[in-house]
Amino acid sequence: MNTKALKYQIWAILWTVVILVLCNMKMPDTSGSGIFFEGFDKLVHLGFFFVLTILLFYGRINYQHSYSFRSLTIFKVILITAGIGAGIEFLQWKVFTYRSAEWWDFGCDMIGVFMGVFSFVLLHKSDYHKSLHHEKNKI
Repeated sequence: MNTKALKYQIWAILWTVVILVLCNMKMPDTSGSGIFFEGFDKLVHLGFFFVLTILLFYGRINYQHSYSFRSLTIFKVILITAGIGAGIEFLQWKVFTYRSAEWWDFGCDMIGVFMGVFSFVLLHKSDYHKSLHHEKNKI
């Protein structure tokens, strides 16, 4: 990716840094506080990666100044986010050992990614049909 394209991904890059910091920092003991529930961290992983996926698509749309996309773009987004998710779990396993690396966290990361991809494709298709309808009525 060239530097011109990279500047459009600044929000995704900043969000990735936030994810890396929050997923690898030492958390205070919250047992019995009632604030968090069992599985809360899975929901957080899902939300983090849903937002990351949307920001990656947002950057791509702004870079090319259109909503058009190719399947390769979707594949790249999935690959990038999977690499980030796997990297976080690896860091938790080997470096930040006070955190626990779990396959379920990575699974929730990927569910968030696929929710983001689905949302993008769904919105793209509705925009595509709207533009076709608009062009058809112009003729």
